[in-house]
Amino acid sequence: MDHVVYLDYKAKELYNLSIGKKTMIMRGAMGRKVPYERAKVGDELYFVENKGDLLVKAKGIIKEVFFSDKLSREESFALIDLYQNKLVLNTALKKRFAGKRYITLITISDFIMFDKPFMIDKSDYSNMDDWLIVKEIENVRRSQEVA
Repeated sequence: MDHVVYLDYKAKELYNLSIGKKTMIMRGAMGRKVPYERAKVGDELYFVENKGDLLVKAKGIIKEVFFSDKLSREESFALIDLYQNKLVLNTALKKRFAGKRYITLITISDFIMFDKPFMIDKSDYSNMDDWLIVKEIENVRRSQEVA
């Protein structure tokens, strides 16, 4: 299964993945929201930064995945602190995710930056989520690569 995953531009998440400083991404919500229980080991993740250009610049494979049970606020903070060295969250992202009841932690392997990024068409996805389950990347890939 393929997923399009938005990374925080201001937090330099893509850059940190590219230099190996960051090896894990996370999502958190008050309820069981995508990708909770939908991301699986071996799935391919295609990375887009949240700056509106819809350019897929990199890809990685899910090496490990963890879905929390319902967490208290304190447990949520403790889980994020435990994995901060792999998550490399800035203050804004910590504030965004800490305290959420359900947390998904995904370890990335085989990370590569594309020499030629490509655009996606997400017109078939009405939600404004930062994670799209696309089944196959070709379903959303625009025909023309970007130089």
